[in-house]
Amino acid sequence: MDVRTDNDYLRFAIATAEEAGALIQRERDQASLTHSFKGGTELVTSADLKADALIRECITTAWPDHLLVSEESSPDLGLVEEMDKPLWIVDPIDGTVNYAHGHRQSAVSIAFVANGRTEAGVVYNPFSAELFTAARGEGALLNGETIAVSAETELRRALIATGFPYEKSGLEPMVRRLRAVLTHCADIRRLGSAALDICWVAAGRLDGYYESLHVWDFAAARLIAQEAGAHCGHFSEVPAGREAEFYDNDLLISNPALFAQLRALLAVA
Repeated sequence: MDVRTDNDYLRFAIATAEEAGALIQRERDQASLTHSFKGGTELVTSADLKADALIRECITTAWPDHLLVSEESSPDLGLVEEMDKPLWIVDPIDGTVNYAHGHRQSAVSIAFVANGRTEAGVVYNPFSAELFTAARGEGALLNGETIAVSAETELRRALIATGFPYEKSGLEPMVRRLRAVLTHCADIRRLGSAALDICWVAAGRLDGYYESLHVWDFAAARLIAQEAGAHCGHFSEVPAGREAEFYDNDLLISNPALFAQLRALLAVA
């Protein structure tokens, strides 16, 4: 897909995401997937591992001195904000359960971080041929066209998305927040890919999104949403010493008009 940019890292991320997207589409079309479970609950397919290996090889070949954090294969490198080298944050398939069940809502997510800031982000859904991209300070694009968040100002008319973890022991506060959103907002969506949910906020298809995640789920999409005009933050306090851009608990992203209203709603639920 031709997305014009002078940012070398963004061009590289686009090409790599499209190559990985073609791989995961091919793997599913061939019906050759195998399945396993991390921690007994979190689904991983053979396509996740193949896409991860492909992306890793692309990055280490092009940028051998860069660091890599990936959901499927990377060791714990510590806090993103403390890393002193350029870093790639990768989710080879965000929305693996959707992917394994033949749903279309899954994507490749690649973010590039330098000097403690996300500088480029790509989220690519090969099943809908939608490529969300952003470079810091250059706006957000969908298939090369500028996107922007919604203009909704009323909470009661807002469409909000969220998700739920594989591990079920802490569901009660999530159910309370879900009840609050259903009571005070127009409706809720649970689409199964955090990266795409956040990109849909960026594109104005959703008015807000909240969830606790891992950094690979949101790093690229957060930049895309921010460049589309979203307010990106949290509905709880960010601990001292943590950088809000990479803090993964109680994430909240919405259009600016709704952010304070949603934060207040979720913080007391």
